[in-house]
Amino acid sequence: MSLLSRLQGRRGEHLVVLQFVLFFGFVLTPSWNPWLTPGILEAMAPLRWAVLIALGTFAMVLGAVGSMHIRDYLTPLPYPVEHNQLVQHGIYALVRHPLYSSQLFAALAWVLFSLSLTHLAILVIGFLFFDYKAGKEEGWLRERHPEYADYARRVSKFIPWIY
Repeated sequence: MSLLSRLQGRRGEHLVVLQFVLFFGFVLTPSWNPWLTPGILEAMAPLRWAVLIALGTFAMVLGAVGSMHIRDYLTPLPYPVEHNQLVQHGIYALVRHPLYSSQLFAALAWVLFSLSLTHLAILVIGFLFFDYKAGKEEGWLRERHPEYADYARRVSKFIPWIY
């Protein structure tokens, strides 16, 4: 077993721990942007609130609908449960990982609302992390579902029609 495999756990357990660390790091990190002034924040408030509400709602819908479609197979681990089926309908026809997408869109909503550079940095790290975690998960899904490769070619990973 390689060092990287040992670090992430047999079924991705350590990836889940790292995901929680990133989440709490994002939540607890103070906003910081040396170029922002109270005047800029106030002038942009209506746009910031509109973006927060729109992206936040989109994130909640992605997460809720994604959870409903795979409720019988839902696990915090990237390793699929033994009885899982490949879900390709509903939100899973638009993105392969709507639960990861929902967290990324929620974080993006906060970044655009707060205009915080520290949160932007954590969002970039979070995107790279979820891209890696999704790749591990997809490797296991390809082993179990031969049709997964075709599904991955047809459906975007996180952002509908884009990525």
